[in-house]
Amino acid sequence: MGPEGQHLHASSFGAAAGAYAEHRPDYASAAVRWALEPAPGSRVLDLGAGTGKLTSTLVALDTDVIAVEPDPAMLTELRRALRAVRALAGSAEAIPLPDASVDAVLAGNAMHWFDMAVAATEIARVLAPGGVLAGLWNVMDDRVDWVAGLARFSGSAVIGPRDTLRSWRAATAGLPLGTGPGVGFGSLEQAEFPHRQRRTADSLVATLATRTGVLVMAEQEREVTLSRIRTFLASRPETADGEFALPMLTGVLRVQHLFLS
Repeated sequence: MGPEGQHLHASSFGAAAGAYAEHRPDYASAAVRWALEPAPGSRVLDLGAGTGKLTSTLVALDTDVIAVEPDPAMLTELRRALRAVRALAGSAEAIPLPDASVDAVLAGNAMHWFDMAVAATEIARVLAPGGVLAGLWNVMDDRVDWVAGLARFSGSAVIGPRDTLRSWRAATAGLPLGTGPGVGFGSLEQAEFPHRQRRTADSLVATLATRTGVLVMAEQEREVTLSRIRTFLASRPETADGEFALPMLTGVLRVQHLFLS
């Protein structure tokens, strides 16, 4: 995907900010604790915070969290839901915080949108020595037969390579987290943690409708795609009637900021 396509996808969420806040899952607490484990303190930046899904988990873990989000509509939803959190307009490429002001930078389903050639240096600037950078992704557990079927049936525009367990490691391992002059990050670590989201067929379709590949579709294509997914869910005994648990994991990609002289 070229820069124009990347920008179109990255900027598509604002129009669906309310639906994103309602339907997107939170993050497994165990995954967030693992991401923060090496951090030297409790000051955490949620970067590309969206509507505050990861921010709320950080609040529940009693961290001193600051949220930064570039999209005004997403930021409005975050501020409405988490009034006590300091939430700032900004981006990974221009973080509105002083040098060495946080002990960890976390990004929930957002790091793949960052221009890491610029963002890696900015993130290193705001991190204290020994601080942590971690990306978190909620992925569907496609080791489960019906979930694998859903991924195949939906297509890559709806459920892409970062959205399933079988492919997220390969899709995120190549992110250039340690690049840039004076960045000084250590080796990449990856881990996954079990997670669940209670869904119905209708609410799962609504969740998938907030995926960027769906948001940028033409209206007719979107309707056909979501109708096809509804048909699949109605055909499966696991999802045809009532509420079910969507098998998921929270995957974490973690690096530590080294002590540089």
